Amino acid sequence: MNEVDRECWLSALTRVPAQDLKTLVETFPSDWIIRPTAVPQVGLGMLKLRDSTMGEAFYLGEFPLSQCRVSVTTAEGLMAEGGALVMDDSAERVEYLALCDAVLAGRLPGWERVLDSVEMGVQLQLETELERKSILAQTRVDFSLLDADAGGDND
Repeated sequence: MNEVDRECWLSALTRVPAQDLKTLVETFPSDWIIRPTAVPQVGLGMLKLRDSTMGEAFYLGEFPLSQCRVSVTTAEGLMAEGGALVMDDSAERVEYLALCDAVLAGRLPGWERVLDSVEMGVQLQLETELERKSILAQTRVDFSLLDADAGGDND
C-alpha cells in the first residue's frame, strides 16, 4: 500500500479494535521511556453554532473528546513525539494512539507493525464508506413519480 499521510493515521487507527491496539502497544519494548508532554485530558467538547436568523450563538450538543501528547525515548537513545486528539472517552485508548503516532512518526522499532494497523484501519474505513454508499443507493426516492400522480388528481 502507498504511504498514508500522517493526518490520516489517527482516523485509521481509531477504526482498529481496541484490543488489537492494546496488543500492538504491548509489543513495544518495556525499556522505553514514555512521558506525557502535556497532561492527558478526557472530557466533553461542545459544538457551538450561530442561529441563522438572529445571529445568536447556541450549543447544538456535546461529544466525548480526549487528547494526549507523549515523548518516547528508546534504550538506543532514539526520540520521537506523538499526539492524539480524538472523539473518544477512553484515556487509555488515546494514550495508545499518541504512542503509535510517535512510533510511526519517529520510525522507532515496531513502526512497521503500526503502519500495518494504519493500513488495516484505512481498509476498514473504505469498507464502511462502500457500505454507506450502498445503503444510500438503496434508499433513493424518485420524486418524479409523485408529480405524475399529483397531476392525475387535478384533472
